[in-house]
Amino acid sequence: MNKNTFLLFTGLLFFSFVDAQTFTWNPEFFNEDENVTLTVSNFDPVAEWGVSDIYLWAWHFDSSGNQINNPDAIGFDFGNSPETAKFTNNGDGTYTFDFGLPQDFFDNTGISSIGYLIKSQDGSNQTGDNFKDVGRVVVEIISPNTDFAFVNSGDNLTVTSIINFQGSTTVQGAFEIYFNDVLVDSGNCSFPNCNGEVSNITENGTIRVVGTPPAPNDTESAEAFLEVIVVPTVIEENLPVNLVDGINYSSDNTRATLVLTAPDKEFIAVAASWNNYNPTNADIMKRDPNTGKYWLEITGLTPGQDEIYQYWVFDTDETAGANPFVVVADPFSTLILDPFNDQFIPASTFPNLPTYPAGQEGFMTVLKTGQAPYNWQVPNFVKPKKEDLIIYELLVRDFDADRNYQDLIDRIDYFKNLNINAIQLMPVMEFNGNLSWGYNTSFHMALDKTYGSPEKFKELVDVFHQNGIAVILDIALNHADFPSAQVAMWFDNTTGKPTSNSPYFNEDAQHSYSVFYDYNHQLDLTQEYVRRVIKQWIEEYKIDGFRWDLTKGFTQNCTASNETCTNNYQQDRIDILKEYADYSWLLDDTHYVIFEHLGTDNEEKEWANYRLDEGKGIMMWGKMTDPYNELTMGQNGNKDITRIGHNAHTGFNGPRVVGYPESHDEERLMYKNIAFGNASNPAHDVTDLNIALSRMSALGAVSVMVPGPKMLWHFGDLGMDNSIWTCSDGSVDIGNDGCKLDTKPQPQWVENWLGDALRRQIYDDWSKLHKLKIEEPVFEGDYTITSSSSNYTPRIEVFDTGIPTTELRHVIVLANFDVTTQNINTNFPGGLTSTWYDLMDATGNTTVSNSTASISIAPGQFRILGNRPSNVLSVDENDIYNFSVYPNPTQTEFSINTNVSHVEIYDLTGKQVKSFHGTFSRTDTFNISSLNTGMYIVKVKNDNNQTMTTKLVKL
Repeated sequence: MNKNTFLLFTGLLFFSFVDAQTFTWNPEFFNEDENVTLTVSNFDPVAEWGVSDIYLWAWHFDSSGNQINNPDAIGFDFGNSPETAKFTNNGDGTYTFDFGLPQDFFDNTGISSIGYLIKSQDGSNQTGDNFKDVGRVVVEIISPNTDFAFVNSGDNLTVTSIINFQGSTTVQGAFEIYFNDVLVDSGNCSFPNCNGEVSNITENGTIRVVGTPPAPNDTESAEAFLEVIVVPTVIEENLPVNLVDGINYSSDNTRATLVLTAPDKEFIAVAASWNNYNPTNADIMKRDPNTGKYWLEITGLTPGQDEIYQYWVFDTDETAGANPFVVVADPFSTLILDPFNDQFIPASTFPNLPTYPAGQEGFMTVLKTGQAPYNWQVPNFVKPKKEDLIIYELLVRDFDADRNYQDLIDRIDYFKNLNINAIQLMPVMEFNGNLSWGYNTSFHMALDKTYGSPEKFKELVDVFHQNGIAVILDIALNHADFPSAQVAMWFDNTTGKPTSNSPYFNEDAQHSYSVFYDYNHQLDLTQEYVRRVIKQWIEEYKIDGFRWDLTKGFTQNCTASNETCTNNYQQDRIDILKEYADYSWLLDDTHYVIFEHLGTDNEEKEWANYRLDEGKGIMMWGKMTDPYNELTMGQNGNKDITRIGHNAHTGFNGPRVVGYPESHDEERLMYKNIAFGNASNPAHDVTDLNIALSRMSALGAVSVMVPGPKMLWHFGDLGMDNSIWTCSDGSVDIGNDGCKLDTKPQPQWVENWLGDALRRQIYDDWSKLHKLKIEEPVFEGDYTITSSSSNYTPRIEVFDTGIPTTELRHVIVLANFDVTTQNINTNFPGGLTSTWYDLMDATGNTTVSNSTASISIAPGQFRILGNRPSNVLSVDENDIYNFSVYPNPTQTEFSINTNVSHVEIYDLTGKQVKSFHGTFSRTDTFNISSLNTGMYIVKVKNDNNQTMTTKLVKL
């Protein structure tokens, strides 16, 4: 069967693009053996996309309507177009591409039409799809006026067509009608219709109308096609017990049963590798008379062999605007084949990826019986306590050079040494395209192939579990994107919305933050689908928790234009989200449930307190970017950080706030430090990179150490200063959403940031803070925060009166985010200790007397003091002597990566040539411009009175 309708339907994948540009073909009408150019006008790529050049992406359809991709000139990588695909800038605001002869350009003949779009070279920006008929003669079938005609067996079908020559309708031309390539009617056209008939149709087939204009243009002709479907008899038979939607594998590895719930659909055929994608009546799914579910048992399968299938869904009585025939993958797929994007996935990322079948169209599902189960090394991972969570949020695409799961596995020591105990991956479910944040999910049960295979992802989870690190997935169940089968089966092409009878989606979003297509979570099928998604990831991949995206969208009470309603208390979403949490806990009693709601305490407390007495409770995202950035910038905006913890959230009965200063959706603190930091003190200018970096350890101290779960965004621990608006070419374009979503550069590895003294210091300090937070029981206690909108010196006290005073039961965190040194009152509580210990000093040698009234803290620095020393941080030679000077070699000055009080410089004869005495931090510099070129020994004494030495080269 020819599937032209699907091709037309997939054009809707890009309907959201607004195309203001004009395309002009020269000549307007042409054959495949004639030279042709395409000119783009009314489009400024610099203004629209921030690029100077535009590139062609093109494909074509043969005379049978089959789509053929990737002519040599445009290349095979949508993300890297070759120069042969570039338009010529005409210098007058227009751009032209010379195809030459279409038959040469596409290396084919029998071209019926050309599909094309324009794009930036890296593919981050593009227009929607466009189509151009090839040929001066065009035949159009006007009745039936759909791409498919449904008939009962034995029916006759009248076919009416017209013939256009160079854009004008002709009269009295000639026509021939073929059914499955057999001539069944012919004649002359009238004024202007060409009327014919196909009689006694008993099988599916293709009608081909050949039209020829009248003389003197009767040397050329063209064709049009119409698919004819003979409506089959659907067998009514009870669905076998215990079967669910999707693939049901059997103990007999030669069998599997497919199940699809498709209300209001008339019949469904399975097109698959086992029937050569040419379904017959034997491939029509049966229908359960009680539930209406469609099902079909497949037999004769080869164990361990990849099989591929899709559903052809028919409805002869479909509502106006909807497709009577839709080709879709199984909505409950666990592995999808994508005809457009799979070809760009490297074999090194996904070895042995099943090949998309030649000559087919549409998304497909992979089925394989007899699969060997993964051999889990940690079958029953014990999760960290919710109260102790230090979550590292990351986007696999932007983590390392290969942008895959293996990158994370290879960097396990990076995570382990940072002492985080959970990673949170931005969505990895099958999403539209290959380059994405992942929130445009289309198949929620399927792992997207861009980052690797299911086996590799299981290995990732297993490796992290072996290292005590939980794996949390970000999941977007508020909506779905094309090519979602649930969207496609009930979609109105005229409105660009789901149909009114969709069993999954709202026609219009019922909240004000809608993206893509909005699930109606009051519908039974939507709820069942969500439960299946939860079950898949918990049971198949041993995922420890979900961060639920955009939970404000789970209501049915509002409209897209009513933001006030969306942000108000909504009982329906409270209830349904509790039900989803209950189901998660039914499958996994210690499962993490995290909501990105960012709403009012009055509503969020309903979830935070839910089943809290059982050790559960739903964790709520707590965005604190702005006040923390005011601190790190040293600026005069609101610096009140009290809502980093649950005590400042009215009605919260326990630590169920995942507080964070940075996330994937916010501007980098370091970028704003450098761009907008306080520069009033030349000796501590926050716009200086090194100064800005020196303030980030203190950020960790006043955020992570507050009781309750906390989160950091990838590479914040190394002082990542690339803007969220960094484009793929490294430029920054504030407000350009394309750049926001672009792939990001990898300076953290390319420039070896772990080897950079200042950046490494942040990493090491945060690592210590994380270890203290996770392993010291006091941090599961209560706390107070002294902070205000104008206060540069926040104070945090953490305490647990149930712990004896002979142990660590009281911790005080002091920090100075001003740009000058501050004397900060200690206000030590009485009756606990006579000596307070600096918990960042593993030796316990750095102390402060309880009688000390104030402590001098340099700008951007912090102290964390406890009533007793902690034995959590190890003391070994590497800890004591791990210091460095930088830059090294140097011409004029150097800095030291730790706080020191004495710096002495000796030449190689042992003579002291320079010394510095005082209290120095890693932001101070030591001038040696007066020294001669050569090698020197630097001897320093740190805050713990430990002496350390290293070599320095003076240029």
